Amino acid sequence: MSDQPPIEIAGRPIGPGYRPFVICELSGNHNGDLGRALAMIDAAAATGCDAIKIQTYTADTITMDVDRPEFRIHGGLWDGRSLHELYQEAQTPYDWHPALFERARARGVILFSSPFDETAVDLLASLEAPAYKIASFEAIDLPLIAYAARHGKPLIISTGMANLAEIEAARDTALAAGAGGVILLHCVSSYPASFADANLRTIPDMAARFDCPIGLSDHTPGTAAAVAAVALGACVIEKHFTLARSDGGPDAAFSLEPMEFQALVSDARSAWESLGQAQYDLLGSERANAQFRRSIYVAADVKAGAVIAASDVRSIRPGLGLAPQHRDTVVGRVAARDLKRGEPMSWDMLKEI
Repeated sequence: MSDQPPIEIAGRPIGPGYRPFVICELSGNHNGDLGRALAMIDAAAATGCDAIKIQTYTADTITMDVDRPEFRIHGGLWDGRSLHELYQEAQTPYDWHPALFERARARGVILFSSPFDETAVDLLASLEAPAYKIASFEAIDLPLIAYAARHGKPLIISTGMANLAEIEAARDTALAAGAGGVILLHCVSSYPASFADANLRTIPDMAARFDCPIGLSDHTPGTAAAVAAVALGACVIEKHFTLARSDGGPDAAFSLEPMEFQALVSDARSAWESLGQAQYDLLGSERANAQFRRSIYVAADVKAGAVIAASDVRSIRPGLGLAPQHRDTVVGRVAARDLKRGEPMSWDMLKEI
């Protein structure tokens, strides 16, 4: 286990020695309805997640309304749509933010956001956001990272598409600018991501390379990859959330519904708890069953003074007799007294050689 100090977000410690920090990403699945966004916070809080995350941008702060091919998406879930059109639909309006933060506080759950420009950072700072999330596509925007980091809060940085040098630059920039710690999330920036591309073994490799907590921003279907990531050392799990996939929404296809997210939270915590530590001693919970291990028992009546034959003893359950490893030593010895079928074998039942 790493001896690195934990990073705290709103008083919640995050690191290898603590249960995974599970983030419920609302993204644009509010479908442009503030009432739905508030209902999503209620439903997300009820799953038992540790935090809820939103995204803070407008279509004009993240892109431009330009009719050029490079401003249009080709292939995948959003094929044919312009960036401006997509972000216009998915944006969480700035004037919603106070109500969303207030609802999260009322539900007792941490809320923070991904800022996509300096105006977004300023808004989130005014709302006392306890952390900032840098999205994968912005991981190379070092000025944005530095601007967010100057507020002294922890930064969570997704690393999808970033190479090792870019990841190191993002982390170093955040720390140099005063971030209250950095958490790196392994991420595959395809929507949805396939299991074949998940490459979860990157998580322990990142943990060995970077002196900070490592997690997973997961876009694969279901919960299997996220739970497996915990077993590989992920300290943070981020997963998209929706009230119902059938309601649609920009990210609905790769989002979890409330009952699914609740299962993710439970399974991630159980996976972490089950890791424990390497040990080979008898556990207290095993002690009552130790008596049912195999041992040597008398299998046929043997008269005192008779030589014990192989057929006179057996290695069976329960475990109150001599250990099975002594069977060859017992066979050929002389019975010190009458032995009755069903007795556990002990050394005092044998004559000294």
